[in-house]
Amino acid sequence: MGKALIIGCGGGAGVAIHKCCQNSEVFEEICIASRTKSKCDALKEKLEGATKTKITTAQVDADCVDEVIALIQKVKPDLVMNIALPYQDLTIMDACLACGVNYMDTANYEPEDITDPEWRAVYDKRCKEEGFSAYFDYSWQWAYKEKFEKAGLTALLGSGFDPGVTQAYCAYAQKHLFDQIDTIDILDCNGGDHGYPFATNFNPEINLREVSAPGSYWENGRWVEVPAMSIKREYHFDQVGDKDMYLLHHEEIESLAKNIPGVRRIRFFMTFGQSYLTHMKCLENVGMLSTEPVTFEGHSIVPIQFLKALLPDPASLGPRTIGKTNIGCIFTGKKDGKDKTAYIYNVCDHQECYKEVGSQAISYTTGVPAMVGAMMLMTGKWNKAGVYTVEEFDPDPYMEALNTWGLPWQVNAAPVLVD
Repeated sequence: MGKALIIGCGGGAGVAIHKCCQNSEVFEEICIASRTKSKCDALKEKLEGATKTKITTAQVDADCVDEVIALIQKVKPDLVMNIALPYQDLTIMDACLACGVNYMDTANYEPEDITDPEWRAVYDKRCKEEGFSAYFDYSWQWAYKEKFEKAGLTALLGSGFDPGVTQAYCAYAQKHLFDQIDTIDILDCNGGDHGYPFATNFNPEINLREVSAPGSYWENGRWVEVPAMSIKREYHFDQVGDKDMYLLHHEEIESLAKNIPGVRRIRFFMTFGQSYLTHMKCLENVGMLSTEPVTFEGHSIVPIQFLKALLPDPASLGPRTIGKTNIGCIFTGKKDGKDKTAYIYNVCDHQECYKEVGSQAISYTTGVPAMVGAMMLMTGKWNKAGVYTVEEFDPDPYMEALNTWGLPWQVNAAPVLVD
């Protein structure tokens, strides 16, 4: 059907690439590009012979717009799949506009350098006006909406699991289960055990920034911000068991507040074990989570980037991680004038994921929706000019594809609610 340029070759990207190669009717050809071409070549060698998809590789610095433009012009893809770092979202979007190619990613933009004066001025204004202080938000990418509309191109933002699948669950609930959704609680449970005292399941720098930031939720038309990890609940997760979970700020809250009419409250909770929290607090207390450069023996070092180099590579966790994830959305609202509840969720087994694609379930639950979102654009099932998040499209073909490609979902009509 077409050709995709996939930028990124980490854990989630690796799964997406595996899945594209399983779906050769849609992805007839892919080019895998990364700053480190040897990683792309190794994955190509692993997959060739087991797929009908034609695979090429390339080296690219996705921080450089001109390099990305040159690569797009060389490859001539129908779609650019950005599964690299969220720092690079804007440069890749600029390159897609310059070349007239559709775009998709798995996470919204955040800056690598939070001391940049231009970014800081916009950030400080947003904190004051909107009421939440997370470094990541959709405003930078939403600003491209008119440019993509005028170019007749589609940009799909955040087609991972959360964000991504969680928004599809919301759109599905709005279309099929409710007349009015009042509250949404997004629950992200990782019941896996990798055996290390401390490690992160995806890019450590991005992960630790996210979980050490103040939490926030949407209620009655405004943001409510609370200290990091200050709201804790215990919940019993199907096939996982009882877990402590904590309220975080998460990007899909921002778009769902715009796109789910009349929603009164949206919250996001993620589970953490005590060992993770103890290590994280210790690292925070000694300054290792800082994004501010320090000078050590004549070298400028960003502490959190140095920490990233010390921690296990998330891609190495696959063979040693056991257990399951459970991620989904609990809804309350009205149907036919009556109160209604529903819980749409997926359970994913770390070891089953590793057997299939050589990655643990955190990467799997990112990579599968990336391929599914790309498939929606490649097949034309999702096709409208502009910049959109997942819930702004018809959820039905996306939800059907999740069942087909490895993330089957189920609905509990009488869930235990989170207080």
